[in-house]
Amino acid sequence: MARLFGTDGLRGTVNVHPMTVDVALRLGLAAGMRFRSGTHEHRVVIGKDTRLSGYMFESALTAGLCAAGMHVIMVGPLPTPAISFLTRNMRADLGVVISASHNPFSDNGIKFFDADGFKLPDDVENEISAMVQDPQWQCDYPAPEKVGRATKIEDAPGRYIVYTKSCFPAHLSLSGLRIVIDCANGANYKVAPLALEELGAEVFAMGTSPNGTNINENCGSLHPHMVAAKVREVRADLGLALDGDADRLIVVDEKGRVLDGDQIMALCAQAMMARGELPDNLLVATSMSNMALEVFMQEHGGKLLRTQVGDRYVVEAMRRTGAMLGGEQSGHLIFRQYSTTGDGLLAALQLLRIVQEKQRPLSELAGILEPYPQQLINVTVESKPPFEERPALGEAVAKVEKELAGKGRVLLRYSGTESLCRVMVEGEDSESVRKYATLLAEVVQRELK
Repeated sequence: MARLFGTDGLRGTVNVHPMTVDVALRLGLAAGMRFRSGTHEHRVVIGKDTRLSGYMFESALTAGLCAAGMHVIMVGPLPTPAISFLTRNMRADLGVVISASHNPFSDNGIKFFDADGFKLPDDVENEISAMVQDPQWQCDYPAPEKVGRATKIEDAPGRYIVYTKSCFPAHLSLSGLRIVIDCANGANYKVAPLALEELGAEVFAMGTSPNGTNINENCGSLHPHMVAAKVREVRADLGLALDGDADRLIVVDEKGRVLDGDQIMALCAQAMMARGELPDNLLVATSMSNMALEVFMQEHGGKLLRTQVGDRYVVEAMRRTGAMLGGEQSGHLIFRQYSTTGDGLLAALQLLRIVQEKQRPLSELAGILEPYPQQLINVTVESKPPFEERPALGEAVAKVEKELAGKGRVLLRYSGTESLCRVMVEGEDSESVRKYATLLAEVVQRELK
C-alpha cells in the first residue's frame, strides 16, 4: 500500500486524490483515533495558509476530529511554526497545518505535529495512512456526550508575535534598519511585518494582500528577485522572502544579492560558536547543502552532519545528536533552542541579531561563505522507480563523477511532494557544472519519461 505522506505531509492538487475532502475527513477520524488516549480533554490546534481550498479542508478535518472525540481549536491563517508553538503552548495533543508551502494555490496539503511540536515520525504517519486507505477500517466513535467541540481563538497571532519577539535579545532593537519583507501572500502576511515593526524596524512589506489564489504567485522565497529589486529601490539594509507557510527564509543583502540557506547557516553557526551556543560545534544540513558549507565548518573547528532532504529529517538528527542549529539550503532553518521546526520569522530575527551586534552590512557578514558553483535542474517525471533499476542513469552519474575527480558532487533525488526528479551538480568550474547538469537532466528525462 502506497504511503499517503511525502517528506512534508500529504500534498497534491485540490479535488484530485488524495487531496479531497473525503480523504481529509478520514484523516481527521484516523488521527483523532490515533491520538485519543487517556481520560484528559483531547485538543487539536488547526491552522492554515491563505489558499482558497483551506476552508473546505479545515471543515472536513474538524468534522473528522470532533467525531473522533477531539476538541478542535481553529486559529485561522498562521505560519506552520506558529501551529507547532501553539500546540506546545496550549498543551494540545496534536497540531494540524493545512498548507502546500511553496506550491501554487491549486495545490494544498496537510501535516501534523505531535504534542511536543515535532512533525510526526514515519511510523506514526504510516499507521494513520493505513487506516485512511483501508476500506474496511471503521472509527471507534465515542458516545454522543464525548463528541468534540470546535472553537476559534482570535488572539493566536498576538501570542505567536510575543513568543517570537522573546527570542530576540531584550537589549537590542531593530531601530535604524530598513527592511523589505515579502510574505508571499501567505500565512505570515499579517504577523511578520508587525513583529518587525514592533521591534523598531522601518518595514516595507510586499505580498500582504492574499485573495485565495495569489499565494506564491510571483512573490516570496521562490521569486527573491522581487525583494532584491525593492531593496535596491528603497535602499534597504536587507530583504526577507518567506514562502506560503512561512517556515522558509531567503535573504537579500543591501546590494540586492540573494543569499541562500547555506550562507545564513554559516553566518549563524559562526556566531553561535563564538557565543558557546553550538554544542560540539555541530551543524546539521542535508545532502543538498553546498560543499563550501562543509569546508567552512571544518576550517572553523566545526563539523557538518548531513541528512536526507526534508527539514523533518534535519530535526530528527538534531534531536538525536543534541545539535542546536540545522537547516536546508532552500531556507528551512531550525534554531532548536527556540523552535521545533523551521521558522522564517524566527530565523530572520536570529540573523538580524548578528547584523545589529556586528554593526556591519550584511554583504560583508555573508561574505564568509562563497558557495561552489551549483546547478539544480528539476525534471518532470511520470514515475519514480529506484534509480538502480535504470542502469543508464548510474552509468551517466559515474561518468560525470569521474570527470569531477573528487572536486565536486552529483546528486539525483525525487521530490517528496511533486512529480519531479532533482538533478544537482556542483564543482569548481561553473561552465562544467552547467554542462554536466544538463547532460544528466537529459538522461533522466529519457529514462523516466
